[in-house]
Amino acid sequence: MKKIACIILPTYNEAENVIVLIPEIFKQAKKIDSHELHVLVVDDTSPDGTAKIIKQFQKDYSHLHLISGKKEGLGEAYKRGMKHAIEELNSEIIFEMDADLQHDPKLIPFFITLYNNGFTLVIGSRFAPGGSTPNFGLYRKFLSFFGNWLIRFFGGLPRLHDCTSGYRLIKSDLIKKCDMKNLSTRGYSFQTSLLFELLRNGAKVLEIPITFPDRQHGVSKLALQDQVEFMVNLVKIRFGKYYEFVRYGFIGTFGILINLGIYVVLTRFVGWTVELSGAIAIELSILCNFILNNLWNLKTKEGSPGLLGKMFKYHSISAVGASVNYIVLLVLFYKFGFHDITANFIGIVLSIFINYGMNAYFSWKELNQNI
Repeated sequence: MKKIACIILPTYNEAENVIVLIPEIFKQAKKIDSHELHVLVVDDTSPDGTAKIIKQFQKDYSHLHLISGKKEGLGEAYKRGMKHAIEELNSEIIFEMDADLQHDPKLIPFFITLYNNGFTLVIGSRFAPGGSTPNFGLYRKFLSFFGNWLIRFFGGLPRLHDCTSGYRLIKSDLIKKCDMKNLSTRGYSFQTSLLFELLRNGAKVLEIPITFPDRQHGVSKLALQDQVEFMVNLVKIRFGKYYEFVRYGFIGTFGILINLGIYVVLTRFVGWTVELSGAIAIELSILCNFILNNLWNLKTKEGSPGLLGKMFKYHSISAVGASVNYIVLLVLFYKFGFHDITANFIGIVLSIFINYGMNAYFSWKELNQNI
């Protein structure tokens, strides 16, 4: 008996699309030798009759399934679908796929071929080399680019191009390891949260380029609330638990106090220049932050450099933020007439954001190296 690959289609008012999509998906079943292809539609009680159409299709397709529930967001729909596919259908492979005809069903056999060659997470990427979004306007392209940049920079995923893609193949054993209860429930946030969970649990990932056209029927479900939750979710993704956020907040605050305190002492009591005092204050704050980060975040692994090696690495990474801090201090003070302490504070804040992203990538990134 063949093992099952189940495509989960979350739907809400997709009646015009599923009429086209369901037959197209099942056409691909004949091209797959290794798995039996099933489709699970998770409908959020669509008022346009989406569920009714699926029930009609079930007469023709024995591997078409339907579950319904109240509208709680894309993430909740996927959670229900994944639970059903794994526990009730015993699926070995789970597909995430949109029901709006923007994901090409013809790629399904290729996804499964890649799975059979050892990849446990295959992502259809709009932004990988060869991928395209031919009908995206300038603003939407900016949002997609900026959102993915934020995820890579602050979350530590520099090698992935499309962190919000909704077209994925996932080995179900990986999903069983994930903490699904605490994942965000809405669109982009759910996809990024799940991606990080999968990678933390050892996914061997590969991106393949896809063309992502405009939807032909219905309207996009992306709302302002999704975008707000996406930004909030960046913090959850990076820190995971609240005490990690407290740690980082403490270190950042301590660094600000050290920098400003030393700067004030050197300029007000010792009488040194803004240029010299600023440079020394920045350097000493970097060293203090390194000590705290080394104690809390930069855990030594087998084969990792010793203390001096880590300090040199941390200092090299922090040099970008330090340079920004120093330049902003001098420019705001001399060029725009800011009070020197105010100018230094602004420079410190900017450097914190830069150093955070740099260190998230280089110093304490803990995601697996299969990316």
